Amino acid sequence: MHKKLVYRRILILALCINILVLLFFTYRYIDSSVPDSIKIMVGENEKFDFNLPMEGSVTSGDVDVLSVNNKTVPKGLIKLNLGEPFTLKSSSTGNYKIHLKLFGFLNFKEVTIGVIDQKELIPCGDPIGIYIETDGIMVLGTGVINGADGLNYEPSLNKLKTGDYITKINDTVIHNKEELIEEIQHCDGKDIKVTLRRDDKITVYKISPVKTADGEYKIGAWIRDNTQGIGTLTFITKDGQFGALGHGITDIDTSLLMEIERGYLYNADIMTIIKGKQGVPGELIGLIKQNDDDKIGDIKKNTNQGIFGRVGSGFVRANEQEAIPVGLKQEIKLGPATILTCVENQVKEYSINIDKIDLNSQSPNKGMVISITDPALIDKTGGIVQGMSGSPIIQNGKIIGAVTHVFIQDSTKGYGTFIENMLNNLEDK
Repeated sequence: MHKKLVYRRILILALCINILVLLFFTYRYIDSSVPDSIKIMVGENEKFDFNLPMEGSVTSGDVDVLSVNNKTVPKGLIKLNLGEPFTLKSSSTGNYKIHLKLFGFLNFKEVTIGVIDQKELIPCGDPIGIYIETDGIMVLGTGVINGADGLNYEPSLNKLKTGDYITKINDTVIHNKEELIEEIQHCDGKDIKVTLRRDDKITVYKISPVKTADGEYKIGAWIRDNTQGIGTLTFITKDGQFGALGHGITDIDTSLLMEIERGYLYNADIMTIIKGKQGVPGELIGLIKQNDDDKIGDIKKNTNQGIFGRVGSGFVRANEQEAIPVGLKQEIKLGPATILTCVENQVKEYSINIDKIDLNSQSPNKGMVISITDPALIDKTGGIVQGMSGSPIIQNGKIIGAVTHVFIQDSTKGYGTFIENMLNNLEDK
């Protein structure tokens, strides 16, 4: 009798666990099926078909400009049935909140609807040379100094931290490493006041420079004030704005997004291609033509979605592509697509496949998993290589995203970002 009771309890426990697991995966499936944010184009009907047992209500401001299924609904009365196809349309830009309820009564999630201007972009694929200067002197880390007395010192320990940006020494604003070193040398053994920016807050520390055996003063900090590299131009707008890379420029040692004061785009030539292979990412090795005549643009922003700014009037594109419509993430389909990139001294279109779409990706530049299917590109590069980041992705005549990362264990596969993520960083008109 006792054994039967134990078995019964075990069976009930197993059943409860199975139900909980089923509920968990059902929740995850439904959550991944409905994006946390959706964009629609102003003045256009956007069709949705989630086929889920949910209802939604729009509760934000000027909803009188929003219509559902081509019908304008009075403020506060907009209801959505996610179990059936529906269309949304807005006559002006703005943001709306849709509150979703599972089975019509269980609060589930809130979805942001962003209405943006109808956009056409010119897809590029041009190789670019990138040069940026940090906004302040970036601290990479701190270290030990051997003083003139033979002892070891760590003057910056527990004061300077990786990711800090030094902006002043005493009351003198500094712009580069040379100015920083010069100000430290002028201390003559006295404490210096170091002003730095940390997480957008200004902090001041007193640091005692250490005199070394060669007579120089040092504070024991590894620093950087600029970086450069090769990437790919994703698009330009008709008014000369550009987006590139699809991911931010991070410091090679700290992997932190670099805060920039200024930056420039230059013409670049691809000189050598190191093919990617399992476990080893390939690379486009290029020559940056870093002179005034080959400067093609100014970088204004370095973000997690890429770099952004304006091209100059003398910029000449490497292809003859005309402006094409933007494809929003809900329009993207699994299956064939193409990318524009330059690996053979000219921008060409190569075939790829979109293997996976993650509408709720936690990473801003990993919304799609793509694979290279074009034999010519695989033969030339092995797939996706460093330097191809930013190559525009095109499907059904629309620009839908950009290549961002390669899979280390399979160079034919990688990630792409949604183009709408990059559009968020263009200048307001």
